[in-house]
Amino acid sequence: MKITALRRIFSGSRIYVKIETDEGIVGVGESTLNTRSKAVDGVLESIEPLVIGQDPFNIEHIWQDVFRGTFWRGGPVLMAALSGVDMALWDIKGKALNTPVYNLLGGRVRNKIRMYSHVYGSTIDELCRNAEKVISDGYTVIRICPHDNLTDGYYEPGKQVRKSVDAMSELRKTVGDDIEIIFECHTRLTPVRAIEVCNAIAEYRPVFVEDPIRADSPESFRLLRSQTNVPFGTGEKFGGPWDYKTLIEEDLIDYLRTDICNCGGITSMRKTAIYGETHYIEMVPHGLPSMVGMMGAFHLDMATPNFFVQENGLFAEIGPHILVDAEYKDGFYTIGDSPGLGVTLDESKCLPFSTYEHPHWRREDGTVQDW
Repeated sequence: MKITALRRIFSGSRIYVKIETDEGIVGVGESTLNTRSKAVDGVLESIEPLVIGQDPFNIEHIWQDVFRGTFWRGGPVLMAALSGVDMALWDIKGKALNTPVYNLLGGRVRNKIRMYSHVYGSTIDELCRNAEKVISDGYTVIRICPHDNLTDGYYEPGKQVRKSVDAMSELRKTVGDDIEIIFECHTRLTPVRAIEVCNAIAEYRPVFVEDPIRADSPESFRLLRSQTNVPFGTGEKFGGPWDYKTLIEEDLIDYLRTDICNCGGITSMRKTAIYGETHYIEMVPHGLPSMVGMMGAFHLDMATPNFFVQENGLFAEIGPHILVDAEYKDGFYTIGDSPGLGVTLDESKCLPFSTYEHPHWRREDGTVQDW
C-alpha cells in the first residue's frame, strides 16, 4: 500500500487531514489550531511531497521524517500539522487490519472513558447552580475557571484571585466532598499570584490546579512546588514528549494535559503517557475542537493505564459532517469496535472556512494580560 494524496479540508475554523492510498483506504485526522489554521494549512501543503509514495503502515518513520527530517522543527503549527497526519495514518492502519486503533495500542484497559465538564457562571451563585445541573447529568469531575469574567473590562490579578477563592469556597459547600473539582488558571498568573491562589484554595481540595502559570517557562513549577501542596496539571500548549522533560523528571506536576491535535498526534501522545507512567503521573487530555480529534484521543484513553479523565467531548463540534462510533451516557463515553478511529467525515457537509482571534485582554494600565 502506498500513499497517493494528502488532502486538507476546512469546516469553519477546523482543519482536517485526509490521506488517500492506492488501495482505496482513506484515513482521517485533525490538525485544528484555532486562530492559526491557515498557517497549519501551509505546513500540511509542504508535508504532502514527503509522504506521497510512502507506506502508511510506517507511522513512526513518517513521524520522525516530518519532525526531524527538516531543519526547522517543533512549535505548535508544525506539531498541529503532524498531529493530523499521524491520526490519519493510524486510521488507515486500523481499517486495513480491520480493527479499532485501541487494539493497535495494546488493547482496552477500561470499558468506558470518564469525562469532565466545564462549569461557568457570571456570578458565584450562577456558578454553583450550573454545577448542580452538570452533576445531575452524571459528571463526577467538573472544571471551573472563576476568573473568566473581566472586572470593569480589565483583568487585575489581585481582584481575580480573591474572587476565585470565594467561588471555590462556595462551590465546595454546594457540591459536597465527593465531586472532584479542577481549578483552571489558564496560564494567566505569575508564579507569586499562582502560589497565593493555590494556598488559599488548598482547603477546598481541588483534584488539581490547571495551568497556574504561563507555559513558556515550565521550570517555574519548581518554585510553585516548593511553596504549595496542591496538585498541578499542565500541557495543553506543549508539543512532543521533550517539552515535558523537566516537569516529569523532577516530579513537578501530577497530571498531563496533552492535546492530541497539537502534540504530534497519537504517536507522540502515547510516548508522553508512557513517560508519565514511569513517574505515576496520570493523563487528563485536553478537550478537542471537534469529534474527529476527540476520537483519536478516545482510542488512546481506552488503551492507556495511567489515564484519569478526558476533558468534555460534548463541547466538541460534531454536526452532520462528522459521524462517530461513540456514545455519551452519565459522565462517560464508550466507543465501538469500528475499524480505525471509527469516524467518518462528509466533505459535502463541511462549513465554509472561517476564523477568529482569541481575546486580547488588558490590565487597567493597558498592559497585555495573558488570556
